[in-house]
Amino acid sequence: MRDVAIVAFAQTDHLRRTDELSEVEMLMPVLHQVLDATGLRTSDIGFTCSGSSDYLAGRAFSFTMALDGVGAHPPISESHVEMDGAWALYEAWVKIQTGEADTALVYAYGKSSPGQVRDVLTRQLDPYYAAPLWPDSVALAALQAQALIDAGDTDEAALAAIAARSRADASDNPHAQLSGTVPSGDYLVQPLRTGDCPPVGDGAAAVVLAAGDTARALCARPAWIRGIDHRIEAHSLGVRELTESPSTRLAAERAGVFERPVDTAELHAPFTSQEVVLRKALGLGAEVRINPSGGAPAAHPLMAAGLIRLGEAAARIHRGESDRALAHATSGPCLQQNLVAVLEGESAHA
Repeated sequence: MRDVAIVAFAQTDHLRRTDELSEVEMLMPVLHQVLDATGLRTSDIGFTCSGSSDYLAGRAFSFTMALDGVGAHPPISESHVEMDGAWALYEAWVKIQTGEADTALVYAYGKSSPGQVRDVLTRQLDPYYAAPLWPDSVALAALQAQALIDAGDTDEAALAAIAARSRADASDNPHAQLSGTVPSGDYLVQPLRTGDCPPVGDGAAAVVLAAGDTARALCARPAWIRGIDHRIEAHSLGVRELTESPSTRLAAERAGVFERPVDTAELHAPFTSQEVVLRKALGLGAEVRINPSGGAPAAHPLMAAGLIRLGEAAARIHRGESDRALAHATSGPCLQQNLVAVLEGESAHA
């Protein structure tokens, strides 16, 4: 296996609406920033991979327009996943493992503001039994939260504490959409209040991957990807135990999470109740710093939020604030698909 690291990370300020910006205009500053951090030009990148959703844009092959942000010349080796950008990072990591590239540019973006996200996300459900009923994403998360409460795994006060911690940590994150005190809020769907749910907003993020000595030349302290894996639950919600996440645990096992303790975990838990499920699946105790960036409750640009978890974990390693970090991304209703990565600084690897 080749040693591969995240050597740069950039993201937009995440906003409720960016009506004045197209996807390309939102994305271009991030691409310039992440390349400038490494001194690389587009022509130096061996592989480019993006993550986004045509459902959000409301048109087919919308990702091709975003390539204008990368540049039309010189020609590039490029791919796209109709998925969160964390899975685009996985594809780029595989590409580097094959030896066909030494560097990769990965980016993701999402504009949720033009449509009704709760309605749009019903399209990812089983098309025969679940989707025709139009159960929205918040209602399904509320079913999961109530199952956790009924099982004695959490209660509304504990969920409120997670929301308060996330917003407080986001006060130190200049890119966060929400920060500070959580308003008491009404129930959005009982038992979830407004503060338990992710904000709807627009945003983009990008990372640069590099292998071996190339990574060391581009970054003073690369965030080495020591393990990465992703797994999926059954599509039908009726055959799943919503208080557990076996796919997260299996991905963590395959990624090597349990070999040594981690000091930081960036968990892609859009709803506070989902952090409870993930902490249990990953065996994370009170000694682990959870979502120091504020996490998804503070900013949740669809299709980019998972990549941001990887980027935030890597950035802490770059700054020397973490030695061994866990990064997690999810997609689908009630933590259906889960990706887990272990990132380490140079000293931790040595």
